[in-house]
Amino acid sequence: MQKYDFLVIESDAERVNVVMAALHFLGYHPQHGSSCAATSDASHAWRAVYVGGVADVSEAERQLALLGEYAGHVPMLLAEESPWVERLTASKSPFANRLATLSFPLSYEKLTEAMRNLYARLLGDQSGGQRFVGNAKPIQRVNALIRQVAPFDSSVLVLGESGTGKEMVARAIHEQSPRRHQPFVAINCGAIPAELLESELFGHEKGAFTGAISARKGRFEMAEGGTLFLDEIGDMSLPMQVKLLRVLQERAYERVGGNKTQRCDVRIIAATHRNLEQSIAKDRFREDLYYRLSVFPLELPSLRERLEDLPTLIAEFNMRLVRRGLSLVRFSAGAMQALHAHAWPGNVRELSNLVERMAILFPHGEVRSSDLPEKYRGPLDAGEVHGAALLAMMDAETQTVGENAAHASHGSERLLPEDGLDLKDHLADIEVCMIRQALDVSGGVVAHAARLLHMQRTTLVEKLRKYGLHSSLAA
Repeated sequence: MQKYDFLVIESDAERVNVVMAALHFLGYHPQHGSSCAATSDASHAWRAVYVGGVADVSEAERQLALLGEYAGHVPMLLAEESPWVERLTASKSPFANRLATLSFPLSYEKLTEAMRNLYARLLGDQSGGQRFVGNAKPIQRVNALIRQVAPFDSSVLVLGESGTGKEMVARAIHEQSPRRHQPFVAINCGAIPAELLESELFGHEKGAFTGAISARKGRFEMAEGGTLFLDEIGDMSLPMQVKLLRVLQERAYERVGGNKTQRCDVRIIAATHRNLEQSIAKDRFREDLYYRLSVFPLELPSLRERLEDLPTLIAEFNMRLVRRGLSLVRFSAGAMQALHAHAWPGNVRELSNLVERMAILFPHGEVRSSDLPEKYRGPLDAGEVHGAALLAMMDAETQTVGENAAHASHGSERLLPEDGLDLKDHLADIEVCMIRQALDVSGGVVAHAARLLHMQRTTLVEKLRKYGLHSSLAA
């Protein structure tokens, strides 16, 4: 069950339908405040709130109180003509700095622009540190371990597949530690040739080797007082492992080509995607260095182990894209099903790249499973297949009518019965038939049927009332 994430406070029933439909279309799961008696962590995780017409002040205040602890940080959309405009935009209002107004009639573009501006403003005020998000139990455990180890200077060894966010964990530990105001320096040990790695780590003196035209600080010296992140430590050569072990044991080193011992005060966080115990067995990694680094081992789950976090991660990447000026990405139910079935060898990094790619390709539409790159496509969602078939059928019928009309204009074929017909009733019958088919393939979901028929949801609702088709809808 997906949690409600957008609170709608509005007294006008017609506007409730419009706002709820628009939010559904953007991928939110809104709830009208009047239908919500209480909230819980299991059913609600508010991301924003909309306030429009307020008929009963006390009832509106009750609904606003449903935000609970979220009231301190969620953004607000406020209808321009809401009677609460003055109250909520006042300098003393807690929402004043995270509020955007909406004008009606509401459009998808207006709502998208308002949300983009809100998130850009909010994210612009944050420190810029990366957030390690997720609600799955494996990631909750990782976050708990980060909080536990961050205050201490113990060496941490982060293990996990490529793309799981090992550097992000290292940064999170640094930012929650007493060293957070000192440098965080990262180096990829597998990306630097073995003969250059010593100079990169410890620095060198002028003339130490060909090309050393001046003295240079190493990463240990740059990270003094802060944190040094040694990524892909499992790819380090054995001779370099010996030198690193000495530094970790004695907390002292010399620059290449120098003889002056320099003391160092850095916290070491190392990471690798390799199984170091297997590397030790094959004499590719020193056992003593392994135990020196893994004072506090921290293993990251793969994305395959936390697929329930896909919506949360996509929402997080959406916020980052908005900050960069791109549009939000919306995935259909069929597309989400296909993403759940993918193996994700590149883990969270692969998902982030996919979301950005879809944001560029489909800035104002819904990404369906057929729109995904081929390797991500699972079996097409039945609703999408039937919907595509329905649209194809409707196009075919339109084309046939057009062809018949062309023939008729040349006198080659008669469209009208000899005794004529009631054109208004005939067109109404066709319209009812198409609406029924759209409702059938969409399982009675009006918003989905409206998309298949290329019309606004509110327009379809009016037609359902006109033709008395409400009984066709699913409860």
